[in-house]
Amino acid sequence: MTLQEMVNQAASLYSDRKAVWFDECNDKPPTFYTYATVVKLAMELTAFLRKHCDQQGKCEIGLYCYPGINLPSWILGILQVPAAYSPVDPDAPPVLSTYFMKKSNLQYILVENDKINKFRMSHVGWSYCSSSTIEHIGLTLFQMSSSNADLNSQVDDVKSKYEPFKAMGNSQPGYSICPDQTEVKTSEGGYMDVGQKYSLAYVLHTSGTTGIPKIVRVPHKCIVPNIQHLKSIFEITQNDVLFLASPLTFDPSVVELFIALTSGASILVVPNTIKMMPVELSAALFHHHHVTVLQATPTLLRRFGAHIIKSTVLSANTSLRVLALGGEAFPVLNLLKSWKHKENKTSVFNLYGITEVSSWATCYKIPEEVFSADFRTDFPIPLGSPLLGTKVEVRDTDGSAVLEGEGQIFIGGEERICFLDDEITVPLGTMRETGDFVRVQNAKLFFLGRKDNQIKRHGKRFNIECLQQAAEDLCQVEACAVTWYQQEKLILFVVPKDDLEERETLKELQKHLPAHAVPDELVLIKTLPLTSHGKVDISELNKIYQNHLNSRRRDSKLSGAEELWERLQYLWKAIDLDLGEIKWEKNLGDRIESSACVSKCGNFIVVGCYDGLVYVLQSSDGEIHWTFVTEDTVKSSAVVDPSSGLVYIGSHDQHVYALDIYKKACVWKLHCEGGAVFSSPCLSSFPHHLYVATLGGLLLAVNPVTGNKIWKSFLGKPLFSSPHCNEKYVCVGCVDGNLYCYTHAGEKVWQFSTDGPVFSSPCISSLTKQEIFFGSHDCFIYCCNMEGNLLWKFEATSSLYGTPFVFQIDDLKNRILLAAVSTDGKVWILNAKTGTAEGVDKLPGEVFSSPVVWGTKLVVGCRNDYVYCLDLYITGKKEQLRC
Repeated sequence: MTLQEMVNQAASLYSDRKAVWFDECNDKPPTFYTYATVVKLAMELTAFLRKHCDQQGKCEIGLYCYPGINLPSWILGILQVPAAYSPVDPDAPPVLSTYFMKKSNLQYILVENDKINKFRMSHVGWSYCSSSTIEHIGLTLFQMSSSNADLNSQVDDVKSKYEPFKAMGNSQPGYSICPDQTEVKTSEGGYMDVGQKYSLAYVLHTSGTTGIPKIVRVPHKCIVPNIQHLKSIFEITQNDVLFLASPLTFDPSVVELFIALTSGASILVVPNTIKMMPVELSAALFHHHHVTVLQATPTLLRRFGAHIIKSTVLSANTSLRVLALGGEAFPVLNLLKSWKHKENKTSVFNLYGITEVSSWATCYKIPEEVFSADFRTDFPIPLGSPLLGTKVEVRDTDGSAVLEGEGQIFIGGEERICFLDDEITVPLGTMRETGDFVRVQNAKLFFLGRKDNQIKRHGKRFNIECLQQAAEDLCQVEACAVTWYQQEKLILFVVPKDDLEERETLKELQKHLPAHAVPDELVLIKTLPLTSHGKVDISELNKIYQNHLNSRRRDSKLSGAEELWERLQYLWKAIDLDLGEIKWEKNLGDRIESSACVSKCGNFIVVGCYDGLVYVLQSSDGEIHWTFVTEDTVKSSAVVDPSSGLVYIGSHDQHVYALDIYKKACVWKLHCEGGAVFSSPCLSSFPHHLYVATLGGLLLAVNPVTGNKIWKSFLGKPLFSSPHCNEKYVCVGCVDGNLYCYTHAGEKVWQFSTDGPVFSSPCISSLTKQEIFFGSHDCFIYCCNMEGNLLWKFEATSSLYGTPFVFQIDDLKNRILLAAVSTDGKVWILNAKTGTAEGVDKLPGEVFSSPVVWGTKLVVGCRNDYVYCLDLYITGKKEQLRC
C-alpha cells in the first residue's frame, strides 16, 4: 500500500467532500477543492511529468513552493508518476537548499509560477522545460543542466556553516541530528534497497541545527504504518478538519496531510505569515474553520500565548478534539493544566520520533484524570507505546539493553527504515541511535534530555533540560528555554506569565535544583524564537543574549545628560541620530504601522502591532517588559498621561484602553460604538479629557481616570486623523475634506473645507499658539487661525498624508518653520508665518509618515525601506539607514 493508493481510495468514497481549504485570512473568502478536483488536477500533473521526466525506475522530483490550495494536488501528482517528492523551502538559505538539491542528486524540480524569479536568482544550473499544459495548475518544471563538479565545494560550504553548532550542545529532543554511527544492530537476513522501483515516498533533509544536514529518503513502507496507526488512535473520520501546521520540509507535515486525505477529512492550509500571527491564526483555526485535530510542537502552541490558549484553543467549547504535541520535550503538567479549561474535552497526546525513522515512533494519550484539580502535579508524562511496525530499545553505553534505569533510545523496525545520505542498502531491522536519553521505570520511558545537552558545570555533570523543566513548573513562567552560552554561562530565557521578579525566581529555582544547575542569568523575552520547523531557535536565543550583553555594557557607560540623550534616541526607534547606527532592534509579531511613545519615566517604549498586541519594550535594550492583548490589529499610536503615567491606546477591536504599564494591568477599556480606532488619542490637561476619533466617524471625549464618556459627536465619515487640542479647542480632520473644531464642552465652533480628504492630523504648537497647520489630499498645506479663517495655503506637488511639524532653530535667526512631506517624497520647509518655501528636498520613494525635527536634523521614514536624516543646514545632505 502506498500513500497515493490510500488517497485515491478515500477520494473514490468521498469525491464530493471538501479535501482542502485555503484561507489567506484577509478580505478574500477562503477557497476549497473537493476530493474529485484534487484527484483531477493531480492526474493532469502526473500525465505531464510522465511525459517529461526520464524516470528509469527511481524518480525524485523537487517541489519549490509555499503552501496553498494546490498543494495536495501537486504532491499527489508527483507520487502517482510514481516518484518521490522533495520539498525545497523558498525561504531557506540558498546555500542550504542548493546543497540539499545537489547532495540528493535532484534532476527535476517543480517551481511555483510566482516563485520562478526567486528560484532562478538563488539557484543556477537549472533549465526551463515546456510547462504550458500545466500552467493552470500553477507550476513550471525545471531540469538540472549543470554538472555536479562543484558538489565538494558546496558540501564544504555547508560543513563550515553548520559544524560549529555541533559544539554548542543545544539541540532539542526528537527531530534532530543523530550521530554518524547509526546502524547499530540489525536482524539477520534481508536488506532494503534504495534503488527498488517506486519504493520512495519523499526525500527530506534534517534541519542542521546540531550538525551537518542529512538527506533522508523515506519509503512508503516506512511512513504508511504511521498514518494508519495514528488515524486509528485519533479516531479520524470524514468530519474532521486538520491543520497543516508543519512546513513541508518537516516530516510531521506528511502525517498531517495524509491522515486527512486518506480519511475523507479536510486539511486547512494558511500562508506562512499567518502562522506567525496568533490572533489571526486562532480565529482562522477555531472560529472560521473549526479545526478538530492539531499536531504541533509545544513551542508552536506556546506562540498563541496563554490568553488565546485558555480562551480559544483549549476552552470549554473549542472545536479541537485532538491536540498532539511532539518534536520537543512535552510541557510540564502544571503548565498544561493552567492552559486547559476544567470543562475542556480535548484529548492530548505526547508524540516522539526522529526524522531518520520518519515520522513518529511512540504515542501516549494523557489520561483525563491527570487534569483534575486534585491530581498530583508531579505526575511524569511517558513517551508512550511504539507505533505500528516500530521497535524501541533503550541501551547503556556498552550497548546492553536497559530494562530499568537510564539509557539512550534506539528506534527502528523490520521495515521502518529510511536511507540516510548516500546509503544504498540498509539491513532490515536496522536500529538508529537517537541521541535522546530516557529513564526506564516499570516498562515506561520518561524523557531525560539529549546527549548533546549534557554539560559539566562546577565539576558536576547534568542535563540542562532539568533546569528547563524546573523553571516551567513555576507559576510565573509561561515558557522558557536554556542555553549553555559559549560553553561557559548557563542562561535561562523566560517568557513571563505575570509579574516576575528575577531575584525571587532565582531563589525559587534554588529550592528545587542543585547549586550546579541554577542559571547564571535570567533573561526575560516576549516569545521564544522559532525555527521553520516550529522548535526553539537556539542560535537566535544566543543572539538575544549577545545583544543583552552589548546593551548592558553600553548602558554602564552612561550618566547624567548622556543617559537622558540616550533615552531620547529611542524616539527614533533606537537609531543613533548622529551616526544613523542601530542601537538595538526588536522583531515583533507582525507589521508595525503605529508610532512608538516613551513612558513617563523614560525607561519604556509603547508601540502597537498588527498582531493585536500592545508591546511595552525596555528602552535600554528593546526587550519585552509587558504585552497587552487586544482583539484586533493595533494601528493607533499610544499617548502618555504626564501626571499619572497611564498609557492610552486604541485598537481595531473598536475599544480604547487605559494601561498601567508599571502594574501591567488594564485600568479600563471603552467600546467606541462600532468604529475601529485607527488614530492616536489626544490628552487635554485642562480640562482633563481624552479625545478619541474612530473610523465610524465618531469623536469622543472620555474621562481619562474612569473611562466614562463625557460627550460625543458623529461626523458621518471615517476619522483617520488624530485629534489635537489646545487650552480652548480640539480639532480633527475628516475624509469628507473638512477640519472640524470643537470646544472642550463638545460644541462645534467651525469647520474648514478643503477639496480632498484630510488624513493629516492638525498641528497645534506652543510656538505658534494662534495657528493650526494640516495637509489635505488636494495637495495643499493649510494654515488657519483659531477662528477657522485661512491665513495661507501652500501648494505641494502631491497629496499630504502625514502631520506637519513646527520647529525653531537658533542658527536660522529664530525663524519659526514648518516641515511637511508630500506623498511623492518631497520634503517642504516653509515659513510658518507666511507659508513661503524656505527649502525643499526629494526622497527616492513615497512618504506617508510624519516628519520630526530634533535640533538641526529632520527625520522621516520612506516607502523605499529607509529612514532619512536630513541636515537642515545644507540642502540635500542625507544619511541613510537601512531598516
